[in-house]
Amino acid sequence: MGLLDILLGRTRPVAPDLDRLFALPSAAVTLEAAAGFTATGDGAVCFATVEGAAFERTHREVRALLDADSDRTGPPVELCRDGYGYSWLVSRRSPDRLPQLVGDLHAVNTSMEANGFGPQLLCSLAGFTDDTGRKLALVYLYKRGTFYPFAPLPGGAGRRDSALELQVRAALGDDLRIEPDLGRWFPVWGAPGL
Repeated sequence: MGLLDILLGRTRPVAPDLDRLFALPSAAVTLEAAAGFTATGDGAVCFATVEGAAFERTHREVRALLDADSDRTGPPVELCRDGYGYSWLVSRRSPDRLPQLVGDLHAVNTSMEANGFGPQLLCSLAGFTDDTGRKLALVYLYKRGTFYPFAPLPGGAGRRDSALELQVRAALGDDLRIEPDLGRWFPVWGAPGL
C-alpha cells in the first residue's frame, strides 16, 4: 500500500481465507444448541457466469473430483443458473455429513481460484432448517472472508427474517468471523439448497 493510498483512505481488499469454511461444522453445533437449526446437507458455491473452454475444463475437473467421492450417496454435483444470471455449483450430502459438504465447498472454491477464476467467486453457503420448517443459510462472502446468516421467510415473498438473522449473528459470533457491515448481508433469493 502506497502513501497515496493511505492519504486517500483506500484500503486493499481482504484476501479470502478459504480455511474459514472449516469452522462451519463447529458453528453448526452452536447453531443447533442456540436456535434449533440442523444442517440440511445442501451447499453451493455461487460465481459470476463464465464462458469459454478454460472454465468448462475447470468445471469438469471439479465435478469429476467431487463425484469420484465414494462416500457420496446423494445425487452428483450439479451446475445451475439462477434468475439473476449467476451460476451455482451445488453439492448434496446427507445432513450428518456437514464436514464432507464443507470439504466439497472448499474444493470448488480452491479449484476455481487455482485456475484463475477467483475474481468470479461470490459466495458459498450451507443450508440449515429447524423443526418448524424455517430455512437458514450460513453464507461465506469470498471477497470479504466473512460469514453472515440469511433467513428467508416462508412463502417466497422476497422477505427475510431479520430477527432470526440477528439472533444467529449473536449466537455464532465466537465460532465464525461474522460480516460486521449489515449492508453486505445480501439476500440470496432462490439459492439452490435453501
